[in-house]
Amino acid sequence: MITVIGSINLDLIARTAQLPKPGETVSGSDFQTAPGGKGANQALAAARAGGQVRMVGAIGDDAFAAEALALLNEGGVDLTLVRKTDMATGIALITVEASGENVIVVVPGANGTISQEDVTAAELSGGHLLLQHEIPLPLVKIALEAARASGTTSILNIAPWRDEAAELLPLADIIIANETEFDLAADRLKLDGTDRETRMADFAEKTGRTVIVTLGAEGLRVATPKARFAVPAYPVTPVDTVGAGDTFCGYLAAGLDTGLDLKDACRRAATAASLACLKPGAQPAIPFAAELPV
Repeated sequence: MITVIGSINLDLIARTAQLPKPGETVSGSDFQTAPGGKGANQALAAARAGGQVRMVGAIGDDAFAAEALALLNEGGVDLTLVRKTDMATGIALITVEASGENVIVVVPGANGTISQEDVTAAELSGGHLLLQHEIPLPLVKIALEAARASGTTSILNIAPWRDEAAELLPLADIIIANETEFDLAADRLKLDGTDRETRMADFAEKTGRTVIVTLGAEGLRVATPKARFAVPAYPVTPVDTVGAGDTFCGYLAAGLDTGLDLKDACRRAATAASLACLKPGAQPAIPFAAELPV
């Protein structure tokens, strides 16, 4: 069983020739809505990978809630522990210009109400727990401690990076970061070494934990207390890289939960993340297990 505690959003996406300057109004060329939130994205990826998944989170009692949950429902994610609140459903306001540059405003809304009671209700008892930084950090700490106490393997995706989250990294069994996030974390933790690989090894040796750093088209690198290895990316010509990281996280959790060793789970997750770049959007682009090459 994979338990995901995290954010559930609805993305409101406008496209325009150029981003407006302060005080300026520009005309948009296209508008669409799409389910989002790092927690929900990763839960859907784990389900499409073939995992048994349940989502712990919160939505609002508003018109956006049903759409935000639509693909999770369709994907068979257990939503019993998604709580309805009197706050607004989490929203991301995204404006994208023709060059691909974008500006994003995230309003956490109901995501900010996830509490210790939600972690307690999850009754962790083995399997895997997947977390991110789009919910209150004190709650992330509580969930990591609950996972350790219950024998649940915890996976923490340190996105979006927040400096005050550095102390949480040693509490997780597996850390997933992109190169920028890891470098920021390494500076904050004062890890030894002048290059990324050495600093990854230092983290693994000092904490006894595993760290995975994704490198986009260059694949990923892994450091455990006992081993170091690299996994290449599956070659594609990307259309849209949004959601690739979340796809990796969900597929990794599913692979480990079904018994794959770490290297094989990373290979499968890297392939899925590459395939997610072939379609626009986050959740709609997440591939199904049957779409992965054998």
